[in-house]
Formats: sequence, C-alpha cells, structure tokens
Amino acid sequence: MEAAKTLSKPLKRINVLDALRGFALLGVVLIHMLQHFGIFSRAVEQVFPWFRALDETIQWIGQYIIMGRFINIFAFLFGLSFFIQMDSASRKGVDFRGRFAWRMVILFFMGILAHSFYPLEIISVYAVFGLIMIPLYKSKNWVLLLLSGLLLVGVPRTILATINNRALGNPSLEQVERSSLVVAEGTPEHIANPSFFNSAKYNFNQRYMGKLNYQFGMVGRGYVTLALFILGLVIGRLRFFESLQVHKRRNLLLFLGFLLGLLLISLVLSMFPSVETRMLFNPEGNVVSDRVLAVKALEDIELIFFSGTLIMGFIILYQTTAGGSVLKILSPYGRMGLTNYLMQGLVGCFLFSMWAFGPYFGGANPTKLFLVGILIYAGQILLSRFWLRHYLYGPLEWLWRSLTYLRIQAIRKKKHVEAKGKQSEGLSALLDRNQ
Repeated sequence: MEAAKTLSKPLKRINVLDALRGFALLGVVLIHMLQHFGIFSRAVEQVFPWFRALDETIQWIGQYIIMGRFINIFAFLFGLSFFIQMDSASRKGVDFRGRFAWRMVILFFMGILAHSFYPLEIISVYAVFGLIMIPLYKSKNWVLLLLSGLLLVGVPRTILATINNRALGNPSLEQVERSSLVVAEGTPEHIANPSFFNSAKYNFNQRYMGKLNYQFGMVGRGYVTLALFILGLVIGRLRFFESLQVHKRRNLLLFLGFLLGLLLISLVLSMFPSVETRMLFNPEGNVVSDRVLAVKALEDIELIFFSGTLIMGFIILYQTTAGGSVLKILSPYGRMGLTNYLMQGLVGCFLFSMWAFGPYFGGANPTKLFLVGILIYAGQILLSRFWLRHYLYGPLEWLWRSLTYLRIQAIRKKKHVEAKGKQSEGLSALLDRNQ
C-alpha cells in the first residue's frame, strides 16, 4: 500500500519530452483534419478556384511532410514513457508490471469509447502494444533492436504475402500488382439517417475490422508502431534524454545522420518504377510481388528517418535560447497529451458527422480544413496552459491515474501543496518530540 502511495505521486517531468509530444500532436490534428477524422459524409464539395494551388500545396504537405511522420513521434514517446514508468517503480523496489497491465486495460476501453466517435483513434491499438511491451521489458538491447529491425523491414508483411500468394495458386500475369476496389452498394444507414447511434454502429460494424486490417494486415502500420515502442524502450535505457544538455554535439550529429539516411533512402526509392503499394489495403485476388514488399519496407524506413530528423531538429531548436522560449509553450499541451488527443477526435466528430456539422465541413477544401486544424490546436494550447496553472494533471490523465491506482488522486495544485505542507509539519512535530 505504501509503495502504491509513493508511485501515485507525480513523476519528475522532462520538459523537452512534453514539448515534443505536443509537437507530434500538431501533426496528428492537421492530418486528421485533412482525412476528415476518417468520417465519411456526402456533403457538397466547396470549390474555390483561386485556392486550387494552395489546396494542392496543403495536400502535398499533408502527404509528404505530416502523414506517418508525426504519429511516429507519438508512438516512440509512448514506448519511452513505458520505460520511464517501469524504471521509476524499479528504483523504488516496486514491480510495476501488473499495474501497468491494468493501466493498458483502462486505456483500451478509453480507445474503444473514442472509436464510437471517430474511427481513426489509435489508443486502443497502443494499449494492446503496451501489454506486449511488458514481457519485453527485461530483454537485452540487442534482442530488442533485432526485433524492431525485423518489424521495420516488413517480415510480418512478407509472411502474410506468402500465405496470400499461395492461396491464389498460380494466377495470370495480369493479376500481379493489380489493385482491387470494393464499392459498397446502397447508402449507409449513418448517411441516410444521420444520428450518433447510427454513426457509432457503423464505426464498430464496418470500420473496426478495417482498422485491424490496416494495423495487422499487409499494410502493417501496427508493426512499425510496435517497432517504435521498442526503440523508445531502448532509448530510455540509454538515458538519452537525461543527458541532452551535455551532448549537444551528439544531437547535431544524429540530426545530420537521420537527414542523410532520409535522403539516401529517398534516392533509392526514386530508382524504383512506380509501384502501387495501396493494393496492400485489399490484396484479395492479387499476387503481392517482392517488388511491392521491398518498396513498402523502404517507405516505412524512410518515415522512421524522417521522424528521427524531426525529433533531433526539434531538440536542437529547443536547446537554443530563442527556440526554447517558443517551444516551451508546447509543454503543457504535451503533459495533457491524452486529453488533447481525444479532444481532437471529439471536435472532429462534431465537425464531420452528418448528424452535426458534416454537411458543411465534409465538403470543405483542404486549405480551410488546415486552418481550422491550426485553430483547434491553438485553442488547446491556451486551454492546456490555463488548466495546468490550477491542476496537476489534465482531466483524462487524472481519471486514468485514479483508475490505475483505484484511488482518487489529488488534482488541484493548491490542495497538493497544502497536503505536502501538512506532511512536513507533522514530520517536524515528530522530530521535536523526539528531541
């Protein structure tokens, strides 16, 4: 019981990690806005010819700068946070594995609830990977690096492709690398009769299996995420973020290394003829060639190098006087990462659902969606700063923490300070009596 009380106290924060998490969530909200948070609507498209060039630029930024890059940072930080929690408990002589498993069960159900609002939520998948991380915690670094490497080069995808190709027998050459499209017949109920209930029903009946296929099928997005969790664990073990200030030259070299790796992989990819990797979303009836598998693996590794470049660039800028003064604004946002992430989805649900504002925002052009995403993010920054002036945790962070320890946690800063003061007074009185 005493150990649980000790562990339930707030951990010492590494501010750059909070700011980096806030930075990652900027990319998340922007790409989700461009993707309508995965919510399908039949709104009339709003066409603005004078915005066409800007719309194309925004779409390019979304596809080649944001998509897959910022969410990689978010995943990496989750793995790093796993290490920080386990390590903090271990230093106090406490085995945190059971409580962390319970923590992931809570997170899973939070994600399931969020999925009823918008199908792009990812925390239910993160919860499953969090459980997988528990038995990996004691593994040696070389084992973890080998495992993450196998995931990144697409070994699970290759196994699935082999099974798929054998099931097809020996199809004609015209079937190789031919994408197949499945067109749904009729109007979905949540579009014909808009309501939250019908949307939630559609999200669970139709979209959850699509999510699982995207994460664990041949697209294999989930395998990249798990690899990033594992890399976060290894980096945590190396105490990398605890020694940032004394290794600024190392930080610069890592930034240049990631950038060089990114450029080299991009160059290699440019040498491949155009390959349709989107067929991996729905490979039924198609042979998945070795070339498609190789290109997809290179694309995943390219995203990792891109994310690494962003991380190290952010850290270098954060360590400058001018850059740090600006980027520290993101720390409160990152401290409330769970609240802000789910709040983004809740806002997106109202913007794009046909039972809410979907008839208008569902047809908005990319420029407008991008700007609205920035406004949402800016509003959340202000709200996070205001909230954390008075409270120790974000509202969902507090709820998650209370459920983790099955005990209501202190949340108001004033009460927390008073409690510490009374504890100190009690100790002083005891010492006075002993003297």
